[in-house]
Amino acid sequence: MPIPYELTLGWRYTRSGRATRRNGFISFISAVSMLGIALGVAALIIVLSVMNGFQREVRDRMLGVVSHIEIYAASGGALPDTEGLRARLLAHPEVRGAAPFVSAQALAARGEDMKGVLVRGIDPALEPAVSDLQAAQAGWLQALVPGRFEVVLGRDLATALGVMPGEQVTLISPSGQVTPAGALPRLKQMRLAGLFSSGHYEYDSALVLMHVDDAARLFRLEGPSGMRVKLRDLHQARQVAAELQQELGGEFYVRDWTQQNRTWFAAVQVEKRMMFIILTLIVAVAAFNLVSTLVMTVTDKRADIAILRTLGASPGAIMRIFMVQGALVGVIGTFSGLLLGLAVAFNIDTLVPMIERALGASFLPKDIYLISRMPSDPQAADIWPVALISLALSLLATLYPSWRASRVHPVEALRHE
Repeated sequence: MPIPYELTLGWRYTRSGRATRRNGFISFISAVSMLGIALGVAALIIVLSVMNGFQREVRDRMLGVVSHIEIYAASGGALPDTEGLRARLLAHPEVRGAAPFVSAQALAARGEDMKGVLVRGIDPALEPAVSDLQAAQAGWLQALVPGRFEVVLGRDLATALGVMPGEQVTLISPSGQVTPAGALPRLKQMRLAGLFSSGHYEYDSALVLMHVDDAARLFRLEGPSGMRVKLRDLHQARQVAAELQQELGGEFYVRDWTQQNRTWFAAVQVEKRMMFIILTLIVAVAAFNLVSTLVMTVTDKRADIAILRTLGASPGAIMRIFMVQGALVGVIGTFSGLLLGLAVAFNIDTLVPMIERALGASFLPKDIYLISRMPSDPQAADIWPVALISLALSLLATLYPSWRASRVHPVEALRHE
């Protein structure tokens, strides 16, 4: 099957430019436009991949403490039939683990230092099935024995209170005792059994772990106030939560992790969307450099256009020739940018340390940032829109110069030749 001559001429015009000085200048501008598109696409892919990487790191660290799904009694009290509920949850194919817990607000005090904390009562035997805390791996949670009233604190919280493992810390419960002098808060001396680190400052500085039975006695509850659930795929949390809510009925309230951290994830998505728009403008500037390149090419090829028209080429064919030229520049630039961006995004954990050693600097110092390495997570949902938008902008930039080429009159073009 013969190749249409529009494609042949368009490709020849794209790679021509060594014969004359003027053609060489036009070819140089075309190469610059191609390079600009490639760098814009690569920058967009790299930035979005790094943002995805940071979002994944923060999410994973957050979900080391926060449950994929939490289930509460609709009445707001203790869960009825905790063991039966846990058995029903584990029967779901997407549920990996389930553990009861107690959650309440309190004050932690050590001498004159006092801080508001979130107390979570856990079952040490079941907690590793729903948590990724380093404390669980280190064995500190196994020291939580019911009746001994021992606690495990986040490292930042322990530092703020100035308490070390083996020392005493006081928990002050708002559900106090009523006396003739008025309501008095309940105070309980606790022994610090160990420390945990989740990598997330919000929890390391405010979370207190203790045995679920001790927590129920401290806050005067009849049993666990909720059930933590871990899924095989955290991205299915919303769907699984809806299925569990329908299965359990109105007696229980089911909440997934996307509801617990809705504000943070919404802010990340807005930031990512704005960055996408800003970097897309860079691609648009590079793509529309094709307009000036093709306009100069049309001016330089007026005699060729006139000869083609006298040989029977239609205005539409002339327009397609220059659209092919511009489209080729856009396609080559876009796919070069895709290759460059993906190469950097998939190897950023190797490239960044090399750059840091060469410059003698650290982009993410460990003593300042919780994440000391540059994460990257390229996702097809981000890459394909970048490629399609770049190709669309490049094709759009060819319309006016190609239309102008189709309007060249053969007599006027050959008058001064």
